[in-house]
Amino acid sequence: MTAENAGDSGGESAPNSEGDSRPVVYDLAPNCTLEDVEAGERYHAVVNGVVEYGIFVDVSDEVSGLVHESNLNRSYEVGDRLTVTLEEIKENGDLAFDAFEESTYQTVAVDHEPDITPVEELSAGDTVHVQGQVAQIKQTGGPTLFRLVDETGIVSAAAFQEAGVRAFPAVSVEDVVRVGGTVESHDGSLQIEVDSLTRLDDETSAEARQRLDAALDERAAPPSVEPLVEWPAFEKLRSDLEALARLLRRTVLEGRPIRVRHHADGDGMCASVPVQLALENFIESVHDDEDAPRHLIKRLPSKAPFYEMEDVTRDLNFALEGRARHGQRLPLLLMLDNGSTEEDVPAYENLAHYDMPIAVVDHHHPDPDAVDDLLDAHVNPYLYDEDYRITTGMMCVELARMIDPDLTDNLRHVPAVAGLADRSKAEAMEQYIALAEAEGYDRERLLDVGEALDYAAHWLRYSDGQSLVNDVLNVGCDDDARHRELVEFLATRAERDVERQMDAAAPHLEHERLDSDAHLYTVDLDEWAHRFTYPAPGKTTGKLHDRKVREHGEPVITIGYGPDFAVLRSDGVRLDIPRMVAELNEEVVGGGVSGGGHLVVGSIKFVKGMRESVIDSLVEKMAEAELDEELSSQAIVDTEI
Repeated sequence: MTAENAGDSGGESAPNSEGDSRPVVYDLAPNCTLEDVEAGERYHAVVNGVVEYGIFVDVSDEVSGLVHESNLNRSYEVGDRLTVTLEEIKENGDLAFDAFEESTYQTVAVDHEPDITPVEELSAGDTVHVQGQVAQIKQTGGPTLFRLVDETGIVSAAAFQEAGVRAFPAVSVEDVVRVGGTVESHDGSLQIEVDSLTRLDDETSAEARQRLDAALDERAAPPSVEPLVEWPAFEKLRSDLEALARLLRRTVLEGRPIRVRHHADGDGMCASVPVQLALENFIESVHDDEDAPRHLIKRLPSKAPFYEMEDVTRDLNFALEGRARHGQRLPLLLMLDNGSTEEDVPAYENLAHYDMPIAVVDHHHPDPDAVDDLLDAHVNPYLYDEDYRITTGMMCVELARMIDPDLTDNLRHVPAVAGLADRSKAEAMEQYIALAEAEGYDRERLLDVGEALDYAAHWLRYSDGQSLVNDVLNVGCDDDARHRELVEFLATRAERDVERQMDAAAPHLEHERLDSDAHLYTVDLDEWAHRFTYPAPGKTTGKLHDRKVREHGEPVITIGYGPDFAVLRSDGVRLDIPRMVAELNEEVVGGGVSGGGHLVVGSIKFVKGMRESVIDSLVEKMAEAELDEELSSQAIVDTEI
């Protein structure tokens, strides 16, 4: 038992100083049990029954016993108060008391400290007390369901006041509470039927939070996994990926949802699908609710190469509805193959009003000064003087393995698909391709998978297409024959549609030779390309550009433009598209120029009426750029316009 305070026999508060010779009388809290009493000690009691052979007294709501008539020197009625001495705790659990009469004594209040059962040790039929943080409060048509997180796991607790009426309304998500009740099996999962639920006071809560924080941090530590290939450039990123894996695992342990946004192209899906599958597996291992993965993780593509206000508004609305309807915390946002640039800032600032955590894995040229203060984690090769040749898919395969190492055998081919889909010239590409070949994927098959992913992403638009995408990528797919047939079908259709687009657009390419001796090709895609079909303007420009690179074998720049946009591709010219965009925005007054991308691959938007001025200024800047045979165009579908 725990002494809370002391008082004199008159009931006024007084300190219990050393050397005080007055006898101690304990005043037990209502929830005190047999664990809180001891033979030989004195207690405040209330008469609850009078019989011929004595009186029955309560020293708490849970502890009662008999004062035999031989120990009484006066008569009592129900409700009378007295002080008693606990003489004996019998083998059968009965308590024998003696009346204690003193004119002066000191009172010590005692609070009950029940034995706390860890969630991982719960068993159906047990009566327990569990202490943890509230992760979710969901009101049903019957009971109120609380999801509690402790150092070892997560459990539901059902509290009933009236049908559809919120029980314990003073308790909120993220409060630290103590729940008492009986463990029952409900729909295959354990659930506590609540008898008591107490929100801990500030001091006790702070201590509990410290213990919980330390335990969750230890459980969230990612397993140690060796990288799929040896690559010194990639090693620079491993500590950042490990830190992000820890953050994501901890997010799952805390019961917080995760919302994944990724660029809608081959590399974006090679990044997001493994991470999604790893998180789903980890959620299943932590939660005993089989529907937990469906409720706690959602993956959605982003068509633009940055986080648009349209997307963030949808995500925020979804998150707020989830909080209102299901009592969930607001989710962590995980941005993949997207999210590192100044264009993402307005969307991030919108989320900041609601204190939603944000993590980014990207390989586009970043603006760390603009975004890092708004992010909880940021992984990008440019932060370590590397570049886009380390694709997001490559990074996220390692991230997924840090979350769930058991996925490794299903992911060995994915980095090669990501690299080929994004035209990576990384020195590790041959290692990745060799790794995939050992799993039965030759180079042609890898290219077809990448093409099929791009084709599927185009038609899926704003849908994740989870089952379809998993089958195309052959991750989480249980039918290899279906995977092969699906890839062949989609890749063949993609090739057909690309050829149709090339037949329409290629004859209308305009050519000039820049002063730098680079070839410049431009085409009005609004006039000379099929619209609203595959391939989109970004990929169309990339395909036209690839043809001219193969034709000339010399420095080539290609610009595909429409009424208010332009897509840029370059090989062998030392461009810096993000810097050029910033300069154009300042120099072309009223142009409204925005955009970016990689150094030699990107897109811009502008005001329709200023198109000629923007394009002319852009060409002038490109003409001034130095030639560099080592630079090459990298992402044929990096921009979906």
